[in-house]
Amino acid sequence: MSPTFVVEFGKDTPPAGDDGRLDAPAFHRNCAPILGVMTRLLGGHEGHAVEVGSGTGQHIIAFGSALPRLTWWPSDPSPAHCRSIEAWRRYSGLGNVMAPVVLDAAQRDWPLGRPGFPPDHGTSGIVCINVVHIAPWAVAAGLLAAAARTLRPDGRLILYGPYTIGGAHTAPSNAAFDASLRAQNPAWGVRDADDIAALAAANGLTLAEMVPMPANNLILVLSVDGLV
Repeated sequence: MSPTFVVEFGKDTPPAGDDGRLDAPAFHRNCAPILGVMTRLLGGHEGHAVEVGSGTGQHIIAFGSALPRLTWWPSDPSPAHCRSIEAWRRYSGLGNVMAPVVLDAAQRDWPLGRPGFPPDHGTSGIVCINVVHIAPWAVAAGLLAAAARTLRPDGRLILYGPYTIGGAHTAPSNAAFDASLRAQNPAWGVRDADDIAALAAANGLTLAEMVPMPANNLILVLSVDGLV
């Protein structure tokens, strides 16, 4: 599948420096609240964590700095995004953030465990920020299937973005956003938490927690062991 993007960072995103780093305005709005939840869920973990759809690379640098006991693996389907991720990685100097890999999450068999790619088992965390609503449902399916295969028993899949609950939007602005997404591409749209939970259950995972976030977003926490 050839990925397409609502926002191709770099076209309408200002540079953070002349070394290829891009600066996404959303990062500055949502990083601190997301990081608070991430620290609660993964703060005691060691091992490996993967970000799916790393965009500019700013989030994973923040995660790598705040959670240094984890080795962080950025990924994105866009080579242009991967260039920005690598520029941020070099700028940060963090030794626990690996080089980005080009990854199409819609694939049913991710190329994990290969040289330069994240491991194929024993992963502590997978995080995905603002992706599943700007991608076909196959991306959510690939993400949940990969999480079920690769997360360790106490691992967590963390999804951030807008979601409906029981088919109802949590705010009028989310309903308008959903309509605009579907007008651009009928395969996109704000997903329902119940559909994510059903997809998780089909893969042996549990929707363990829904965390309200600023700007009418949610974090969905999915686990292997059924615990938060």
